[in-house]
Amino acid sequence: MNRHFNPDTVHAPVGSYHHGCEVPPGARWLVLAGQVGVKPDGTWAEGAGAQSAQAFRNIVAILAEADMTPEDIVKLVIYPVSTEHIPAFRAARDEVLGVDPPATLIVVAGLASPDALIEIEAFAAKV
Repeated sequence: MNRHFNPDTVHAPVGSYHHGCEVPPGARWLVLAGQVGVKPDGTWAEGAGAQSAQAFRNIVAILAEADMTPEDIVKLVIYPVSTEHIPAFRAARDEVLGVDPPATLIVVAGLASPDALIEIEAFAAKV
């Protein structure tokens, strides 16, 4: 079981995440490529909220293929193309994942596809 940390000697997290996560010895790691809002049929979801939700559904599907769940996520890195997309990302994360692992959010000028409004990397570990 991964253990989360939010010590009293560090400021409270700004949003839903934890400052740290300890992965126990012998854990199996899964590193996911950045996921975007592309549906299984290859089409793009419309809007930042829908793209975020689809990216998270893609992450959940990859985790399931590796016999993992969202609770096994130990780190997220989120790349929105605008600060305006952050509330939609947070709502999608809460709805689809239901967990709040340590996370880094970096606003970028653009992503590999001009259709992409957000990209999400995930790291997971399971004993």
